[in-house]
Amino acid sequence: MRSIDGAVLDLKRLDLLATADSVIHRLDARAKVLTTLVFIVTVVSFNRYEFTALFPFFIYPVVTASLGNLPGGYIVRKIIMVIPFAFVVGMLNPIFDRELFVRIGPLAITGGWISCASIILRTVLTVGAAFILVGVTGFLSVCQALERLGTPRTFTVQLLFLYRYIFVLTEEGARASRARELRSCGRKGLGLASFGPLIGHLLIRTWLRAERIHMAMLARGFTGEFHSRQVSGFGWRELFYVAGWSAVFVVLRMENGAQWLGRLVTGGLS
Repeated sequence: MRSIDGAVLDLKRLDLLATADSVIHRLDARAKVLTTLVFIVTVVSFNRYEFTALFPFFIYPVVTASLGNLPGGYIVRKIIMVIPFAFVVGMLNPIFDRELFVRIGPLAITGGWISCASIILRTVLTVGAAFILVGVTGFLSVCQALERLGTPRTFTVQLLFLYRYIFVLTEEGARASRARELRSCGRKGLGLASFGPLIGHLLIRTWLRAERIHMAMLARGFTGEFHSRQVSGFGWRELFYVAGWSAVFVVLRMENGAQWLGRLVTGGLS
């Protein structure tokens, strides 16, 4: 029960972080969405054996999170949650790709291990950028920015409803879990046999709750459009923000920043 309640509060924390006031928060949501999209496309455009060239891209999420005053530990914990899924995607690469890629003393590293590490690193970068985007913008503003950029309204509204339905599901799950614990008389639970009816009951309750929410929205004049209290425009600041970061991404994509820095350091030492 406490874990479900904690999950609800943890999900809501991203939206609470988006209500802060900082240089990044005050930018138009479209600028932040465009910059994040360029960042994600640039990161995933590397071939599967690129690894060191990805490290300089950490400059974007680190700088954005710092300027947005986001708690680093919270973002890191969110990213760690998705690393196992990325490892599952690339865990078979070392088995099928046994070609020797580099040898460090007695340690031989094959291309499969390099590609697996590259998948994990790209997942960390892209997922981290997505979490930071929501943390400095808010999910509602992100959906509205996508719509203003040309995304069909049906898609953005469905995306927003899906996000809101997560809270409905978790709240109803917390109530069902609390009732289940109260009926277990101090034991750990009622056994696996109770999970089937519990899940069915949970789906019915969330469906009815969602219908009541929808009826309340219609009663308040909902016409398929969500309105935000923050009204901003795309000005020179937003243009410089998108153009500046895009230029950085292109330079890092064309030139391996890690190797360039290594040559600079070794050349300076010699």
